[in-house]
Amino acid sequence: MYFRTSARTLFTRMASILVISALVGYLLGQTFLVLSFVSLALLAWHYSHLYKLMQWLWQGKSIAPPQAAGVWGHIYDGLYRRIRKQRLKQKQLNERIRKFRDGSEALPDAALVLTTELNILWGNSKASSFLGVRWPIDIGQRIDNLIRFPEFSKYLKKADYSAPCLIRSPINHELELELRLMPYGSDQILLLARDVSKLRRLEVMRRDFVANVSHELKTPLTVVRGYVEMMQSSNTELAPQWQKAFTSIASQVSRMDRLVDQLLVLSRVENNIETEHQQTVNLSALLFSIMEDILWLNQEPQHEIVHNITPDLKIKGNEHELKSALLNIIANAIAYTPARGVISVSLTATAQKIRFSVKDNGPGIQAAHINRLTERFFRVDKSRSRDTGGSGLGLAIVKHVLNHHQGELSIISDGKSGSEFIIHFTQELAAKPSVAPVAVD
Repeated sequence: MYFRTSARTLFTRMASILVISALVGYLLGQTFLVLSFVSLALLAWHYSHLYKLMQWLWQGKSIAPPQAAGVWGHIYDGLYRRIRKQRLKQKQLNERIRKFRDGSEALPDAALVLTTELNILWGNSKASSFLGVRWPIDIGQRIDNLIRFPEFSKYLKKADYSAPCLIRSPINHELELELRLMPYGSDQILLLARDVSKLRRLEVMRRDFVANVSHELKTPLTVVRGYVEMMQSSNTELAPQWQKAFTSIASQVSRMDRLVDQLLVLSRVENNIETEHQQTVNLSALLFSIMEDILWLNQEPQHEIVHNITPDLKIKGNEHELKSALLNIIANAIAYTPARGVISVSLTATAQKIRFSVKDNGPGIQAAHINRLTERFFRVDKSRSRDTGGSGLGLAIVKHVLNHHQGELSIISDGKSGSEFIIHFTQELAAKPSVAPVAVD
């Protein structure tokens, strides 16, 4: 039942009682006495119900309020209605919390809810088996007090959660965990820890396999190349079909040799993740030497190569890796640009970045292919790659080198004519440019 009243209604009822009492008192000749008696009776009645209400609120064990008639009956009914509505909402909220907990317990990852000060609020069972965080015992503890790894402390101090943090499990050192932190709600942080031990082991096995197979292929390729060269340089006149066969064998052996070399470089770059022993590399001098080295690549296509290199630009890194990355991008432009094309190479600097760019006027790259160019063995035009001897590993090598040097690769192409490969090195410059850029045709 829904009861609706107003102050006017209550005032009218009270006034009616007093007026009737005054009339009765007037008829009896005791107006003041009757009014006083009725007023005291009303006051006693209200106070008795106030006492019952306080007793029920503070000491009552039943959710049902006391029974009464009149306005106090409506008050008790309203309270009971509000209690039932609140209990229904509480039940619905508990059901949602239960479903949330069931869902979080079903996750294969450890999940922790943290405050912005990194204090633990909640965790699932996987958080105990992966990280040793026990809920609710560890509520209020700072997460870095329970996970004591230098790399995790640096990760939290840096406060850049765009990339994951890899650590060993504090309670099981055979497990390798990938930690990710992300905003959760308005003032909370969600920490997810995933077991990537199997993936890491498979990745190591893949790298070892590629490296070992590449090394093992070197010897038979060298033997085959040696016998082919011996037969081709022999004084004995060979039949035309044999001459063609040996020429084809020599070409395919050279292509296979280049593929093995690329695999070895990729394997070395993937496994070389140490950054503590990097040295200062003069990127300008390195690029000048590369421009001299590529002259032999440009003998057949006869491209017009223009370069604009700002002298004395230096960054910290691995010189061999950087040379491999820059050379691969320039070599790709030479290989995939039609003969007598135009290739522009530049190296410039801003306040905090070095910009390396290679632009060509080749056929361009479709937008659907751009994001896949750094995948291993991916080639836009497989038939053309066979003609040019491309392996599909060059940009994969570039990607890993840039990961080691805080670099970023971007590719610009309208898919019709021309492409531009741009690398931004985000490290602070080790030296400022001393002279103006030099442009050489």
